[in-house]
Amino acid sequence: MKLLVRILLASLLLLTAACTNAGYYLQSVSGQLDIWRRERPIDTLLADPQTPSALKDKLSRVVEMRQFAKSELALPGDRSYTHYADLGRPFVVWNVFATPEFSMKPLQWCFLFAGCVNYRGYFSREAAERFASTLSAEGKDVYVGGVPAYSTLGWFADPVLNTFIHYPEYRIAQLIFHELAHREVYAPHDSVFNESFAVVVEQAGVERWLARQGTEAERSAYARERRYREEFTELVRAYHGRLRALYETDLAPEEMRRRKDDAISQMVGDYQRLKEQWGGFTGYDAWFARRPNNAQIASVAIYTRLVPAFRALLNEHGGNLPEFYSAVRKLAEMPKEKRTAELEARTPHGG
Repeated sequence: MKLLVRILLASLLLLTAACTNAGYYLQSVSGQLDIWRRERPIDTLLADPQTPSALKDKLSRVVEMRQFAKSELALPGDRSYTHYADLGRPFVVWNVFATPEFSMKPLQWCFLFAGCVNYRGYFSREAAERFASTLSAEGKDVYVGGVPAYSTLGWFADPVLNTFIHYPEYRIAQLIFHELAHREVYAPHDSVFNESFAVVVEQAGVERWLARQGTEAERSAYARERRYREEFTELVRAYHGRLRALYETDLAPEEMRRRKDDAISQMVGDYQRLKEQWGGFTGYDAWFARRPNNAQIASVAIYTRLVPAFRALLNEHGGNLPEFYSAVRKLAEMPKEKRTAELEARTPHGG
């Protein structure tokens, strides 16, 4: 019966969208149905002697993470992450980001449930690359990035996936807390708000999880990785601002293109110097493997631009997460421009 309800909902979604972009919605429905088809209850897997012991250990910890998220982080305690699915691929979806050649403003796409977002997701890498190629042919900067998990925003129960179960425990917790945050508060049509909020929840959650459940080695590893992540983000955001300022000038396209290329070359060089300070840590080499462009740089800004503002808001509430969520929910109800201004006022220089 549950599967029938899901199919009916998915069919309704497809019929509603038929007049706009049936092909895209068809792959979305097909991809979601495939995940449901592969799901197995975690309790069943834990009781099954055929389940590999390493997978059992990770799934047992996920059970604890779910309970921790509910009791200690006041996140939704629904049926999400009570099932496991092996998709047989490294990512669940591939997101396509795109910008004009001389702009840092991402293109937006609007969907029935999620509202308007600054990316377009595909369950097939080939399909994502095909769509990206059409945008590139139009002169857009494009970036295709694999994603290990996503949230259905409370419409369905999200499963644990093979795409992230192999992560270190604190990274699994980080991802689960991030996705559950989307189920707690979500503002349609505002990717920067939603992702920045979820990043702050994930960070607060992992800090508390490790304080309670982690080892000293795990706490040290997380602190080190978080420092690297913040320094990488600071680097990319600095060049995001530099390029945005460049594109606001009246330079001829040829000169603007040359300066854009110079700026990106300098960013790559700055990354190499930053990596030396990290003692050779290579965690972001894959991001730089393909020469970055506007779309790739903007994809980082989407997740981070309002993070300092949300941290300040959490501090205003003394780290009390239920009070923080209530304040964020009120912001989500405001017009986009007003809530963005309210948040930027909380951080020096607009965050």
